[in-house]
Amino acid sequence: MHAKKLGFLLSMALVASAILATRIQEVDVPIWQRFADTNRVNPLTLHLQGEFVESNLGIAREPDGSFTLRMIAEQYMFVPHCVLVPAGIPVHLRITSADVVHSLTFSGTDYGVKVAPGVVSQATLQFSQQAEYPAPCREFCGAGHFAMRSRLRVIPKEQFPVLSPDERGNCASR
Repeated sequence: MHAKKLGFLLSMALVASAILATRIQEVDVPIWQRFADTNRVNPLTLHLQGEFVESNLGIAREPDGSFTLRMIAEQYMFVPHCVLVPAGIPVHLRITSADVVHSLTFSGTDYGVKVAPGVVSQATLQFSQQAEYPAPCREFCGAGHFAMRSRLRVIPKEQFPVLSPDERGNCASR
């Protein structure tokens, strides 16, 4: 009789442990990560939720007059591919990777950002005059690395378009 009770209790303990382990991985860990570190993102859900959804990529004006530029580095491309920014105004770059380590650089400048999956890399950029900067990846990231290029166009701030909150500056269509 004691062997049956002991077997039943061990079975129930095993089931409870399995449920608890599943709950911790699916519920508790994501909640802890959300409150623990704002510079962590899940590379598997970048395009689906949070700061880096497609509609939030590109440049947006902040209340203090500066701009925030959100980008994703992923298999052989930067999204958005081409970015329009105003001259003479700080641009806060926030970028993450969906796959491997990349390095976004702006040719002709000292600006460069190492980008890793799961982490939001940040830099503050400011360009004084109108120009166009090629932005290649400088970290070997696979077979298509040679083609991983973007560009950043700086235009006079007077010509920078007035964007509504749901619009993003993208020079590909201009």
